Amino acid sequence: METPKNLTNTISAVHLLKINGYSVTRALGCSEYISSRRLAAGGYDWEVLYYPRYYEHGVYWIALRLMFMSKECKHEVKAALKCQLVHEAQIYLPSGSKSVSSKYTGQRDCGPALLLVKQDDLPGSNYFIGDSFVVECTITVLREPQEAVTNVSPNVSNPCCDLQMHLGELLLSEKGADVTFVVAGKSFLAHKIILAARSPVFMAEFFGPMKESSSQCVEIKDMEASVFKAMLHFIYTGTSPELDQQHVVSDSEQDITTMTQHLLVAADRYGLDRLKLICQDRLHDDINVETVATTLAFAEQHSCTQLKDRCIEFIISSRANLDAVMATEGYKLVIASCPSVLSTLLRAAVGR
Repeated sequence: METPKNLTNTISAVHLLKINGYSVTRALGCSEYISSRRLAAGGYDWEVLYYPRYYEHGVYWIALRLMFMSKECKHEVKAALKCQLVHEAQIYLPSGSKSVSSKYTGQRDCGPALLLVKQDDLPGSNYFIGDSFVVECTITVLREPQEAVTNVSPNVSNPCCDLQMHLGELLLSEKGADVTFVVAGKSFLAHKIILAARSPVFMAEFFGPMKESSSQCVEIKDMEASVFKAMLHFIYTGTSPELDQQHVVSDSEQDITTMTQHLLVAADRYGLDRLKLICQDRLHDDINVETVATTLAFAEQHSCTQLKDRCIEFIISSRANLDAVMATEGYKLVIASCPSVLSTLLRAAVGR
């Protein structure tokens, strides 16, 4: 029998990446990442991008992406990234591995996101120790025979998508805007087609059977100008700088929580499901004695079941918490304006 000849060859390199202070990295936004140091594999330089809050399929993930960092690239490079969680002391076997592959043609080309583990599943796993965890990353590069690549034409570089940046610049420039919103005395210019593509409510308003396409000026009631501005920014860019701020203390933390609560209302009003989920996640992290009553009211009024359950659990977790919450002005206002909250708490307390 003839000895098999290699049609292709691969070179692999294994690197261990340790993420310390995981709870702090969660303060990053959905599109923000932390880069590893330069990693060598297959004769090229790479970086692994760590996303602590990557949003896809309706949930948040711990995700990683491979970025090509070599300056010289005569032909496209085919490479795969395989990742798995490992126990630093090797007490447990590695988690199930996941992999993605892509082609790279220029410096800073990014591969697809590798969704390693759901954010909510990580803290309870055997691999999460002392607010840190270790990921084993294997970078495998395909080395094709020289004759197979001599006639390959150089391809156009495929950098990371900058669509959100361009749409953000369009919003700021106001070029081509065809509608003006008046909110609490302030005016905001926008583009109907972009709003309609992102919000079913705006779609119905501008292009539905009851469309108001002739209206060039729309007044928005029951919303603060700062909240509408933040919502517009999210519609155009998919990001919210207000929600991506790191947790701080004192009055500014209270301001961020209040903004998040009002953004949740706006997201529910205009059918922005992703923004609504992001707001819920931020409010979940910000729950404390001073904010939990009002957050519970918002969760009750806008059908945020998980956030509502978290608020109730916090309030009735101890007699001290219950007494402290009932003494706040926020609790008194909520009971007066949203009596159903009191019924919810009583049922939960009796159940416990």
